[in-house]
Amino acid sequence: MRHLLTLFDLTPTEVRTILATAVHLKRLLRDGHRPPILAGQTVGLLFEKPSLRTRVSFEAGMNQLGGGSLFLGEDVGWGKRESPADFTRVLGQFLDAVICRAKSHARVEELARFEAVPVINGLTDLSHPCQALADILTIGEVFSGDGEFDFANLTGRHVMFVGDGNNVARSLALHCAILGMPFTLACPDGYAIDDIWLERVRKAYPDAQLSRVEHPSDVIAEADVIYTDVWISMGQEAEAEQRRKIFAPYRVDQKLMSQAHKDACVLHCLPAVRGEEITQEVIDGPQSQIIRQAGNRMHAQKGLLVWLLASSWVSEHVR
Repeated sequence: MRHLLTLFDLTPTEVRTILATAVHLKRLLRDGHRPPILAGQTVGLLFEKPSLRTRVSFEAGMNQLGGGSLFLGEDVGWGKRESPADFTRVLGQFLDAVICRAKSHARVEELARFEAVPVINGLTDLSHPCQALADILTIGEVFSGDGEFDFANLTGRHVMFVGDGNNVARSLALHCAILGMPFTLACPDGYAIDDIWLERVRKAYPDAQLSRVEHPSDVIAEADVIYTDVWISMGQEAEAEQRRKIFAPYRVDQKLMSQAHKDACVLHCLPAVRGEEITQEVIDGPQSQIIRQAGNRMHAQKGLLVWLLASSWVSEHVR
C-alpha cells in the first residue's frame, strides 16, 4: 500500500509521472473532457485544520474524475471516541484513500501505520507535499509558456523562498532537490530549515543545490522564482508580534522585486496577509502567478489521485 506523507515517499520517476499525469488531465479538462477514471471510488478528507484550497481542490478534483469525497470533521471523533487502530481500520472498510490535514505530522504517520487505507498528507507541521507538486507544476508552465509544460524548462530554475523555513519551504526544497533545481532560503537566524530535514534531503539527493542567505537581496538577481508565505502560521499566534518584528525586512515588495530579472515569477501558497509578507502591488502585479498556482492544486492532486488509485490508466494514457 502506498502513502504520500512527504515527497520522500516517491522516487524521482514517480514524481515525474504524477506531474505528467496532472499535465495530461489538465489538457483534457481544457479541451472539455472529464474522463470518469475514478468512478465508484471515494476519498475521505480528515481535517483538524480549516482549509479553502486543500478541501475544495480535492473535492472538485474527485468530482471531475467521476468519484466522490466525504468531509470528515470533528464529529467523527478522530482520536477521541475509539482507538486509532479501530478508527483507521474502519475507514479502510469504506474509503479508497484518506487525505489528512493534521496539526501534527505524527497524526498522519499514525494513520498510515495501520496500512488500512492509502493516506495523503494534506498539510502537517512538517510537510506539505501536495502544495509542492502544485508549485513545480506552476513553475514548469510559467517557463514553458502558452499553457504548456516541459520538464526541460525546469532545469536550472532557481527558486528563492523568502521567510520562515516552514513546512512549505521544506517540501519545496525537497522537490527542487528531486528535480535538480537550485533552492535558496532567505531567512533570519533561527528560522532556517532544520538540519535533520536538510541532512535527509542531502543523503537522498547528494547533488542537491540547497543554500541559505541572510537577506533576499543577496541572491534575488539570480532567482527565477520568488516564493513567500505568511509569517505567522496556524498555531503560532502567541509569537505574532515577535515574528512581525523579525520578518519585517523579509517583505516581498516592489523595492525587492526591482532587483529581480524581468522574467522572474512570484509565488505564494495562500492565504496571504497583504501588506505583511507580500505587498498588494506585488501579489496583483504582472510577475505574480499566485492564482494560477492555487488553481494548480487541483490539477496536481488529480494527477496524484489517478497515479495512486488508477495506475493502469496512467500506464495506458500518460507518456
